[in-house]
Amino acid sequence: MIDSLVTFVISMSGGSAALGIVLFTLAVRLLLLPLNVRQARTTKIRERLAPKVAQLRKRFERNPERLLKETSALYAKEGSSPFAGFMPALAQLPFMWLMFRVATHPTALIGHDLLGAPLGQQVAGVVAHYGLASAPFLVFVAIIALVITVAWLSARQIKITEDQPAYLRKLLPIMPYGSVLAVLVLPLAAGLYLLVSTAWAVGERAVLARLPLATA
Repeated sequence: MIDSLVTFVISMSGGSAALGIVLFTLAVRLLLLPLNVRQARTTKIRERLAPKVAQLRKRFERNPERLLKETSALYAKEGSSPFAGFMPALAQLPFMWLMFRVATHPTALIGHDLLGAPLGQQVAGVVAHYGLASAPFLVFVAIIALVITVAWLSARQIKITEDQPAYLRKLLPIMPYGSVLAVLVLPLAAGLYLLVSTAWAVGERAVLARLPLATA
């Protein structure tokens, strides 16, 4: 299945695996757009209700069942649910898994490169084969730099709300930088996928944040 998918991705761009990964990633992100719009709406509702949820937590901290009931009723008035944001995120996982498998396929990317840098190689392999003073290594450096920039922009978009646990408030701002670590250990094709996907996500959130999504 994955072999056929990789062949399709490469063929859809006229034989360029790098371009195929970009086009395939963009196509899937477009397919997931309705789910992300729904998730953005849920996020706005959660942010608006955060102070009221915090008050409920203090009031019913010793009565979890009553807290859940009151919180659910609060969200129901907005036509939403405390758990509504999880379903769109879960629905994205199969598509993200497919894109990741395409970008990390061990054999189908042999002979394909991005500006001279092999798509199937990790940064350590590129250094070993070409050295630090080489065009392939500079391609990796450029991808890593761009992923760091996108991760920084993504971290700036994260909004911490009062209803979130303390550990989550500390963890959320650093989570986007996980993509940087991934690029350092995964093949260049995966780095290209992560760059395109996360850059789309940052732009998408910026646009959706300005749209009136708070109504059903």
